Amino acid sequence: MRTPSGLSAMVRVWDPFVRIFHWALAASFAVAWASSENSERVHDVAGYAAGGLVALRIVWGFVGSRYARFRQFVRSPGTVIDYLRAIGNGSERRYIGHNPAGGAMILVLLAAMAATAASGSLLTTDAFWGSEAMQRVHSLLAWGVVVLVAAHLGGVALASLRHRENLVRAMVFGVKRPAGPGDVA
Repeated sequence: MRTPSGLSAMVRVWDPFVRIFHWALAASFAVAWASSENSERVHDVAGYAAGGLVALRIVWGFVGSRYARFRQFVRSPGTVIDYLRAIGNGSERRYIGHNPAGGAMILVLLAAMAATAASGSLLTTDAFWGSEAMQRVHSLLAWGVVVLVAAHLGGVALASLRHRENLVRAMVFGVKRPAGPGDVA
C-alpha cells in the first residue's frame, strides 16, 4: 500500500469514517467552546453536531471496519490498569489499533461528549430553560471534556514518542507501519 509520502508496507488502520468523525468532533467541540459566550445559535448548532457525531460513532463501533469496532479496542479495567502500569515502567506494547488506555479514553470521551450535548439540549426545553443548576452541569461537563482532551493529547504525544510513530499523521491518512515483534495487531 502506498501512503501520501510514498512509503510502502503500511497497514490501513483508520477508515475514512473514523478519521472524518474524529476531526469533525474535535472541530464541533472547539466551535461550541469558542462560541459559548458570544453566539448562542452557533454554539447550539455545534453542540447538536457533536451529539449527532457521537451517535453515528456509536453505531460505527458495532458495524464499522475492524479497528473501528468496540470489540477490537474495548478492554477490561484490569487490562487498562496493567497497560498504564506498563507505561509507568516503559514496557508498554505497541498496538496497531487503539491501545487499552486509548480505548478507555474513547469510551470516556464519547460518554462525556454525549452528556455535554444532552445537557445543552436540555437547556433548550421548557423544563430546564433558564435553569442555573442545569447550566452548571453543562458547564462542568464541558470543562470535563476539555480535561479529557488534554489527557488524550498527552497520551497521543507519549505513545507517538515511545513507539516512534506519528499518531496524528495516522489519524489523517489512516495508515500505520505494520506490526513488528512484540506489537499487538
